[in-house]
Amino acid sequence: QVQLVESGGGLVQPGGSLRLSCAASGSIFSINAMGWYRQAPGKERELVAAITVGDRTNYADSVKGRFTISRDNAKNTVYLQMNSLKPEDTAVYSCNADVRISAFPAWYNYWGQGTQVTVSS
Repeated sequence: QVQLVESGGGLVQPGGSLRLSCAASGSIFSINAMGWYRQAPGKERELVAAITVGDRTNYADSVKGRFTISRDNAKNTVYLQMNSLKPEDTAVYSCNADVRISAFPAWYNYWGQGTQVTVSS
């Protein structure tokens, strides 16, 4: 069993910053891609940012230049540094990871429980 646990969400004023963390634990052989998604009330879940094991990154157009995704493979942790936050960034942010749980070459997709980010004055 693999668990993803997010932390770092909260309330921040427009223009402020937050750093989200997501730590994976459990039966982990290796982790491939990791990513952050968000879902605002009444909207569909969308990809915010993703990072491969080789540190190639991909961002939603709406966050390019403001958000930075990174990972620490030794800690099985992915981060999302969010700067210049806007009210429209308000959402539940969830992390996602493709995990290999044994030497057998099969990958399984896992989700964290989500953390609320609210940008408001």
